[in-house]
Amino acid sequence: MQLAITVLGNNHINFIGEILPVVRDCNCNILEIRSSHLGQSVAAYLLIQGNWNQIAKFENTLDSIQKRLEIKVHTLRPDQKDKDKGKDCIPYSLETISLDKDSVVESITSFLFDRDISIEEITGSSYQAPYIQSAVFSTKFIVLIPQQLPLLSLREEFLDFCDHLNIDAILEPIKR
Repeated sequence: MQLAITVLGNNHINFIGEILPVVRDCNCNILEIRSSHLGQSVAAYLLIQGNWNQIAKFENTLDSIQKRLEIKVHTLRPDQKDKDKGKDCIPYSLETISLDKDSVVESITSFLFDRDISIEEITGSSYQAPYIQSAVFSTKFIVLIPQQLPLLSLREEFLDFCDHLNIDAILEPIKR
């Protein structure tokens, strides 16, 4: 059985240092873990695995950690039937850079979802460009492109889409 966990807390709270020993004490295994700073907050994402009573014990312990540290914790038991999703897809890296506009990420994700392309991961940030003194937004996506989608026409269509929105982009396969 698996459990997906998201945790959000203030920068000064070392909640990851509190959660990891609990995973071990409950005899669960970490399958994935990510953490990042978001302004003055820290977000962590974990996927753990264990049998049903180990997961239940872990969930009960999380409740007390959440109250004690004043953090936000959300859990979800992923659907096991979706675990083969993406098996017949090709992983691609997609990187963009453009002037910081409100709808850049929304436009790109809409383009991908309209073509049944799954997004595995999105990373993005805004920063001040040193020479043009304008805010720039850069993104990096990991996407899963269905094998039946013609890659050459998709690439051409995506680059035309980016040209229209004045976005510089790179779309390339991830080496396995």
